[in-house]
Amino acid sequence: MEFIKPGIKIDFIGKRKIAISISIFLIIVGLISLTIKGGFNMGVDFAGGTLIQLKFSEKVSIEKIRDGLKDIGMGDSSIQRFGSDMDILIRAPISTNKLEDIGSIVKRELEKEFPAGFEVERIEMVGPKIGKDLRRKALFALYFTILFIAVYISGRFELQWVNSIIMSVAFISVTLILLKIFPEISIPLLILTALLITLYFCWFLKLKFALGAIIAIIHDVLIAAAAFSITGKEFTLPVLAAFLTIIGYSLNDTIVVFDRIRENIRLMRKEKLEVIINSSINQTLSRTLLTSVTTLIVVLALFIFGGEVIHNFSFALMIGVIVGTYSSIFIASPILVAWQPASGSPGSQPLPAKKKRKR
Repeated sequence: MEFIKPGIKIDFIGKRKIAISISIFLIIVGLISLTIKGGFNMGVDFAGGTLIQLKFSEKVSIEKIRDGLKDIGMGDSSIQRFGSDMDILIRAPISTNKLEDIGSIVKRELEKEFPAGFEVERIEMVGPKIGKDLRRKALFALYFTILFIAVYISGRFELQWVNSIIMSVAFISVTLILLKIFPEISIPLLILTALLITLYFCWFLKLKFALGAIIAIIHDVLIAAAAFSITGKEFTLPVLAAFLTIIGYSLNDTIVVFDRIRENIRLMRKEKLEVIINSSINQTLSRTLLTSVTTLIVVLALFIFGGEVIHNFSFALMIGVIVGTYSSIFIASPILVAWQPASGSPGSQPLPAKKKRKR
């Protein structure tokens, strides 16, 4: 099935500067938003505390609920509607030893204000120490995923399994040693430093395909993070799972394009790298768009009809599918062009002359 007719010639590489400028702008806006807001709107999973979901028999006032919770020290809780006017979500920064205790206390106090009745549909509780531990593990999950992707891409496309494995083992070892020596070290700063050093060594070891894939993945995660920060959506464990899914989806898309580029470098040896990459992207464009559009339809259906429980998860996937497709074309592939010296690409070099046999 062809979504786009064969033979199409779109100059994607010629538009790379415009695309990269748009990406940089979006990332900067996201970073400014994160700075102003002091980080993500962390859910109970990461921030710790108690989450209570209530379902009332009629529309209720949030301020009236807040007044009813003041007597038990929960008046400063975050209270918001959850899907409908009758569904209420309460996030409290406190936690007790038993979920039954907090549920019965809240129900007893609110029954004084709302005699018409309501139901406690869900209670979740996470201690602050567990929340902090989950944040650390989430960052490490993202970092190690990117590191293992570097190994896979380097081995598959550049046959440098040994260099990439040595680099990855060294980074993991140094990271774990630093955590042992400095247990209170800032994990975000540690991961950011490790990522920057990883990118440097990919450049130093000439792992150009791995460098392109890693930059594209970091780009996708930053854009998705910017979307969550700007919209103020809650960052929870399901959203983290969505971020890891975004990495996998983006990598799959990038591999399809890289595979065709590698084939065409052998077949189009006398062409410039810009021409080879443009041809490769155009040749895989139909498959890329078919995959992205069909996936996006499913994710969009989840976003619209899936309900509040998976709303943020599907939102992250929706952003990820769009940005992942975009980055494989406008971010990962142009890295290969930027890598090349001004003289041209491997494909621009003539084939070696055959040696004449001595008679």
